Amino acid sequence: MKNKLEPILLQKKREVALLYQYLKQHTNHPIEKVLHGELPFRNLANFKNALQSSSLAIIAEIKRKSPSKGYIASIEDPMDLAEQYISGGANALSILTDKEFFGGHIDDLAKVANSIPNQSVPILRKDFIIDPVQIAEAAVYGASAVLLIVSALGEKTKALLEFAHSIKIDVLVEIHDKDELKIALDSGANIIGINNRNLNTFRVNTACAMELISDIPPAIIKVAESGIVDPLLARKYYEAGFNAVLIGEALVKSNDPKQFIRACRHA
Repeated sequence: MKNKLEPILLQKKREVALLYQYLKQHTNHPIEKVLHGELPFRNLANFKNALQSSSLAIIAEIKRKSPSKGYIASIEDPMDLAEQYISGGANALSILTDKEFFGGHIDDLAKVANSIPNQSVPILRKDFIIDPVQIAEAAVYGASAVLLIVSALGEKTKALLEFAHSIKIDVLVEIHDKDELKIALDSGANIIGINNRNLNTFRVNTACAMELISDIPPAIIKVAESGIVDPLLARKYYEAGFNAVLIGEALVKSNDPKQFIRACRHA
Protein backbone atom coordinates (compact mmCIF):
# COMPACT_ATOMS: atom_id res chain seq x y z
CA MET A 1 0.00 0.00 0.00
CA LYS A 2 1.31 3.44 -0.96
CA ASN A 3 2.26 5.66 1.95
CA LYS A 4 -0.20 8.57 1.79
CA LEU A 5 2.04 10.90 3.77
CA GLU A 6 4.95 10.84 1.30
CA PRO A 7 3.38 12.89 -1.53
CA ILE A 8 2.21 15.49 0.98
CA LEU A 9 5.73 15.92 2.37
CA LEU A 10 7.22 16.12 -1.12
CA GLN A 11 4.79 18.93 -1.92
CA LYS A 12 5.75 20.70 1.32
CA LYS A 13 9.42 20.59 0.33
CA ARG A 14 8.54 22.27 -2.96
CA GLU A 15 6.48 24.93 -1.18
CA VAL A 16 9.26 25.65 1.33
CA ALA A 17 11.82 25.99 -1.48
CA LEU A 18 9.55 28.45 -3.29
CA LEU A 19 9.02 30.47 -0.11
CA TYR A 20 12.77 30.75 0.51
CA GLN A 21 13.25 31.77 -3.11
CA TYR A 22 10.64 34.51 -2.66
CA LEU A 23 12.28 35.74 0.55
CA LYS A 24 15.66 36.05 -1.17
CA GLN A 25 14.04 38.61 -3.44
CA HIS A 26 12.21 40.35 -0.58
CA THR A 27 14.77 40.61 2.21
CA ASN A 28 12.68 43.05 4.24
CA HIS A 29 9.65 40.77 4.34
CA PRO A 30 8.26 40.23 7.87
CA ILE A 31 8.84 36.47 7.58
CA GLU A 32 12.54 37.09 6.92
CA LYS A 33 12.69 39.38 9.94
CA VAL A 34 11.12 36.75 12.20
CA LEU A 35 13.63 34.16 10.99
CA HIS A 36 16.40 36.50 12.09
CA GLY A 37 14.97 37.09 15.54
CA GLU A 38 12.97 40.28 15.00
CA LEU A 39 9.59 39.47 16.50
CA PRO A 40 6.45 41.26 15.31
CA PHE A 41 4.11 42.91 17.79
CA ARG A 42 1.61 40.20 18.67
CA ASN A 43 -1.30 40.79 21.00
CA LEU A 44 -2.83 37.37 20.45
CA ALA A 45 -4.75 35.00 22.68
CA ASN A 46 -2.61 32.25 24.20
CA PHE A 47 -3.29 28.80 22.71
CA LYS A 48 -1.96 26.80 25.65
CA ASN A 49 -3.98 28.79 28.17
CA ALA A 50 -7.13 28.40 26.07
CA LEU A 51 -6.92 24.62 26.39
CA GLN A 52 -6.63 24.74 30.16
CA SER A 53 -10.36 25.17 30.61
CA SER A 54 -12.45 23.98 33.54
CA SER A 55 -14.52 22.02 31.01
CA LEU A 56 -13.72 20.27 27.76
CA ALA A 57 -11.93 22.68 25.40
CA ILE A 58 -12.96 22.59 21.74
CA ILE A 59 -10.51 23.29 18.92
CA ALA A 60 -12.84 23.94 15.99
CA GLU A 61 -11.37 23.39 12.55
CA ILE A 62 -11.92 25.05 9.19
CA LYS A 63 -11.40 22.29 6.65
CA ARG A 64 -12.58 22.01 3.04
CA LYS A 65 -11.30 18.61 1.92
CA SER A 66 -8.98 15.72 2.76
CA PRO A 67 -6.90 13.25 0.73
CA SER A 68 -9.07 10.35 1.85
CA LYS A 69 -12.55 11.86 1.33
CA GLY A 70 -12.07 14.59 -1.23
CA TYR A 71 -14.21 17.71 -0.79
CA ILE A 72 -16.04 17.78 2.52
CA ALA A 73 -17.50 21.27 2.57
CA SER A 74 -17.56 24.37 0.39
CA ILE A 75 -16.36 27.16 2.66
CA GLU A 76 -16.52 30.41 0.73
CA ASP A 77 -16.19 32.61 3.80
CA PRO A 78 -13.91 31.19 6.51
CA MET A 79 -14.55 34.28 8.62
CA ASP A 80 -18.28 33.52 8.83
CA LEU A 81 -17.61 29.94 9.89
CA ALA A 82 -15.06 31.11 12.46
CA GLU A 83 -17.66 33.48 13.90
CA GLN A 84 -20.12 30.59 14.25
CA TYR A 85 -17.49 28.51 16.03
CA ILE A 86 -16.70 31.34 18.43
CA SER A 87 -20.40 31.97 19.08
CA GLY A 88 -20.77 28.30 19.94
CA GLY A 89 -18.03 28.57 22.55
CA ALA A 90 -14.96 27.21 20.72
CA ASN A 91 -11.83 27.71 22.82
CA ALA A 92 -9.51 27.81 19.80
CA LEU A 93 -9.63 27.63 16.02
CA SER A 94 -7.67 25.33 13.74
CA ILE A 95 -7.22 26.50 10.17
CA LEU A 96 -5.89 24.17 7.50
CA THR A 97 -3.54 26.14 5.27
CA ASP A 98 -2.52 23.33 2.90
CA LYS A 99 -3.91 24.03 -0.57
CA GLU A 100 -2.95 20.95 -2.58
CA PHE A 101 -4.48 18.26 -0.37
CA PHE A 102 -6.88 20.07 1.98
CA GLY A 103 -8.13 23.03 -0.05
CA GLY A 104 -6.90 25.64 2.41
CA HIS A 105 -4.68 28.69 2.09
CA ILE A 106 -2.50 30.82 4.32
CA ASP A 107 -4.82 33.73 3.44
CA ASP A 108 -7.64 31.91 5.28
CA LEU A 109 -5.53 32.22 8.42
CA ALA A 110 -4.85 35.91 7.87
CA LYS A 111 -8.50 36.73 7.14
CA VAL A 112 -9.77 34.95 10.23
CA ALA A 113 -7.03 36.35 12.45
CA ASN A 114 -7.89 39.88 11.35
CA SER A 115 -11.61 39.32 11.88
CA ILE A 116 -11.54 38.04 15.47
CA PRO A 117 -12.56 40.81 17.89
CA ASN A 118 -9.62 41.80 20.09
CA GLN A 119 -7.77 38.64 18.98
CA SER A 120 -9.75 36.88 21.72
CA VAL A 121 -9.54 33.31 20.37
CA PRO A 122 -6.20 31.70 19.47
CA ILE A 123 -5.58 30.15 16.07
CA LEU A 124 -3.64 26.98 15.31
CA ARG A 125 -2.00 26.78 11.91
CA LYS A 126 -2.80 23.23 10.77
CA ASP A 127 -0.38 22.14 8.08
CA PHE A 128 2.53 19.80 7.48
CA ILE A 129 5.32 21.88 9.00
CA ILE A 130 8.81 20.75 8.00
CA ASP A 131 10.85 23.94 8.24
CA PRO A 132 11.21 27.02 10.51
CA VAL A 133 10.14 29.31 7.66
CA GLN A 134 6.60 27.89 7.88
CA ILE A 135 6.49 28.67 11.59
CA ALA A 136 7.70 32.22 10.97
CA GLU A 137 5.04 32.53 8.27
CA ALA A 138 2.40 31.35 10.73
CA ALA A 139 3.49 34.02 13.22
CA VAL A 140 3.32 36.77 10.63
CA TYR A 141 -0.14 35.74 9.43
CA GLY A 142 -1.66 35.69 12.93
CA ALA A 143 -1.34 32.17 14.35
CA SER A 144 -0.85 31.61 18.06
CA ALA A 145 0.25 28.00 17.56
CA VAL A 146 1.39 25.48 14.95
CA LEU A 147 1.02 21.74 14.54
CA LEU A 148 4.14 19.57 14.48
CA ILE A 149 3.50 15.99 13.34
CA VAL A 150 5.97 13.46 14.68
CA SER A 151 5.22 10.91 11.94
CA ALA A 152 6.35 13.56 9.43
CA LEU A 153 9.28 14.96 11.40
CA GLY A 154 10.76 12.25 13.59
CA GLU A 155 13.77 13.59 15.47
CA LYS A 156 13.42 17.01 13.79
CA THR A 157 10.46 17.66 16.07
CA LYS A 158 12.63 19.01 18.90
CA ALA A 159 14.44 21.64 16.85
CA LEU A 160 11.25 22.96 15.28
CA LEU A 161 9.47 23.04 18.64
CA GLU A 162 12.32 25.01 20.16
CA PHE A 163 12.29 27.49 17.28
CA ALA A 164 8.53 27.96 17.66
CA HIS A 165 8.83 28.59 21.37
CA SER A 166 11.67 31.06 20.73
CA ILE A 167 9.27 33.24 18.73
CA LYS A 168 6.43 32.84 21.25
CA ILE A 169 4.43 30.31 19.22
CA ASP A 170 2.79 27.40 21.05
CA VAL A 171 3.07 23.92 19.58
CA LEU A 172 0.60 21.07 19.38
CA VAL A 173 2.81 18.01 18.91
CA GLU A 174 0.87 15.23 17.21
CA ILE A 175 1.52 11.52 17.75
CA HIS A 176 -0.16 8.25 16.79
CA ASP A 177 1.73 5.53 18.68
CA LYS A 178 4.10 4.93 21.60
CA ASP A 179 7.28 5.40 19.59
CA GLU A 180 6.08 8.80 18.41
CA LEU A 181 5.03 9.67 21.96
CA LYS A 182 8.58 9.07 23.17
CA ILE A 183 9.90 11.48 20.53
CA ALA A 184 7.31 14.06 21.55
CA LEU A 185 8.23 13.78 25.22
CA ASP A 186 11.95 13.91 24.47
CA SER A 187 11.37 17.05 22.39
CA GLY A 188 9.92 18.86 25.39
CA ALA A 189 6.32 19.01 24.17
CA ASN A 190 3.88 20.52 26.65
CA ILE A 191 0.79 20.00 24.45
CA ILE A 192 0.36 16.58 22.86
CA GLY A 193 -2.37 15.58 20.44
CA ILE A 194 -3.15 11.93 19.82
CA ASN A 195 -4.35 11.57 16.26
CA ASN A 196 -6.76 8.68 15.81
CA ARG A 197 -5.89 8.77 12.11
CA ASN A 198 -2.86 6.87 10.86
CA LEU A 199 -1.33 9.33 8.39
CA ASN A 200 0.33 6.56 6.42
CA THR A 201 -3.03 4.94 5.59
CA PHE A 202 -5.54 7.63 6.65
CA ARG A 203 -7.52 5.01 8.53
CA VAL A 204 -9.20 6.13 11.75
CA ASN A 205 -9.44 4.20 15.01
CA THR A 206 -11.11 6.27 17.73
CA ALA A 207 -9.78 3.87 20.40
CA CYS A 208 -6.21 4.99 19.65
CA ALA A 209 -6.39 8.09 21.84
CA MET A 210 -7.87 6.13 24.73
CA GLU A 211 -5.10 3.55 24.52
CA LEU A 212 -2.27 6.09 24.70
CA ILE A 213 -3.46 8.71 27.17
CA SER A 214 -2.23 6.83 30.25
CA ASP A 215 1.34 7.06 28.93
CA ILE A 216 1.29 10.87 28.88
CA PRO A 217 2.44 12.64 32.07
CA PRO A 218 -0.30 14.53 33.96
CA ALA A 219 1.28 17.97 33.51
CA ILE A 220 1.03 17.80 29.71
CA ILE A 221 -2.09 19.13 27.98
CA LYS A 222 -3.78 16.32 26.08
CA VAL A 223 -5.80 16.66 22.86
CA ALA A 224 -7.79 13.96 21.06
CA GLU A 225 -7.93 14.35 17.27
CA SER A 226 -9.85 12.84 14.33
CA GLY A 227 -13.01 10.79 14.06
CA ILE A 228 -15.00 12.77 16.62
CA VAL A 229 -18.40 12.83 14.96
CA ASP A 230 -20.57 12.43 18.07
CA PRO A 231 -20.67 14.78 21.09
CA LEU A 232 -20.88 11.74 23.35
CA LEU A 233 -17.48 10.56 22.11
CA ALA A 234 -16.04 14.01 22.84
CA ARG A 235 -17.37 13.72 26.36
CA LYS A 236 -15.83 10.26 26.79
CA TYR A 237 -12.44 11.70 25.90
CA TYR A 238 -12.91 14.41 28.52
CA GLU A 239 -13.86 11.83 31.15
CA ALA A 240 -10.75 9.82 30.19
CA GLY A 241 -8.55 12.82 30.97
CA PHE A 242 -8.27 14.80 27.74
CA ASN A 243 -8.21 18.57 28.09
CA ALA A 244 -9.42 19.19 24.55
CA VAL A 245 -10.69 17.68 21.33
CA LEU A 246 -9.97 18.87 17.80
CA ILE A 247 -13.01 18.56 15.53
CA GLY A 248 -13.06 19.29 11.82
CA GLU A 249 -15.23 17.25 9.48
CA ALA A 250 -18.22 16.94 11.82
CA LEU A 251 -18.31 20.71 12.29
CA VAL A 252 -17.94 21.78 8.66
CA LYS A 253 -20.68 19.30 7.67
CA SER A 254 -23.00 20.29 10.50
CA ASN A 255 -26.11 22.34 9.82
CA ASP A 256 -25.59 24.01 13.20
CA PRO A 257 -21.92 24.04 14.22
CA LYS A 258 -22.66 26.29 17.21
CA GLN A 259 -25.00 23.70 18.69
CA PHE A 260 -22.57 20.87 17.90
CA ILE A 261 -19.83 22.62 19.88
CA ARG A 262 -22.19 23.24 22.79
CA ALA A 263 -23.27 19.60 22.74
CA CYS A 264 -19.66 18.42 22.87
CA ARG A 265 -18.95 20.53 25.92
CA HIS A 266 -22.11 19.52 27.78
CA ALA A 267 -22.97 16.03 26.51
